[in-house]
Amino acid sequence: MGDYSKTLEFYEKSPKIYEKALPSNHPELAVSCSNIGQVYNNMGNYSKALEFYEKALKIFEKALPPNHPDLALSYNNIGGVYSSMGDYSKALEYLKKAHQIFENALPPNHPLLAFPYSWFGNIYHSMKDYPKALDNFEKCLSIRQKALPEKHPYLAVTYSDIGDVHRLMGNYERTLAFHRKALNIQENIQCSPLQVATTYINLGETYREMKDYSKALTYFEKGLEIRENKLPKNHPDLAVVYHNMAKLYLATQKYSMAMKNIQQAVEIAQEKLPSTHPHLLEYKETFEKIRKKM
Repeated sequence: MGDYSKTLEFYEKSPKIYEKALPSNHPELAVSCSNIGQVYNNMGNYSKALEFYEKALKIFEKALPPNHPDLALSYNNIGGVYSSMGDYSKALEYLKKAHQIFENALPPNHPLLAFPYSWFGNIYHSMKDYPKALDNFEKCLSIRQKALPEKHPYLAVTYSDIGDVHRLMGNYERTLAFHRKALNIQENIQCSPLQVATTYINLGETYREMKDYSKALTYFEKGLEIRENKLPKNHPDLAVVYHNMAKLYLATQKYSMAMKNIQQAVEIAQEKLPSTHPHLLEYKETFEKIRKKM
């Protein structure tokens, strides 16, 4: 429901009970730490998320055999946070550990095997290695198509991911086809609103690059409305949309609106992301472009 303070209030009660009732390396204590880490991750507080994910990992490493799927999920969580923080080499290091465990512990085409490929796809996407990103997203899709129902929300996410890579490779026809597949699921069955928002924003970027600015703005506003309702006001995912809208307003010569949006993006990124994060550097570059136009 997006009420993260309430979520934390309840999740933080459980480790206090577990610490009194269970041994210090009991897996349930690790699960509890992992849950708290997930909330901080959803809130965009990546340093706090990493702190709790690492606590969980230390317990799992003591309590579980080295090929246990829960250990792989723990590596996966940490890799995801490093990816969000812009440290892609660290992210790959942890995700490769997770992938190795999943491959050894699970049968082929098990749904969990799709997750590492999805994360690899996202990291290579961020690293601008689009052929590798596409290859991993397609492996993820292949597993999910065999393991999940045709209208499963995870399939929609993968379609949108693949569509966005095609956008970055300049293939807009394929981009729109994949985003339509995603929306066909997301707008007709119950999905996470934030997943739907991502598809809208990806579509907005596609239409912006195609210079169809009115359609782009429509999709950005749909995505932004969901994210503003579901995320804290200083969440890095909001900065992404503000930056997208700033680029759109720059292209349409609405410089005051562009400046308003880019300032919001930079403020959030400076508060929530490392100073070397690629997103923050990109936002500052866009800020300078807009400033010069003004």
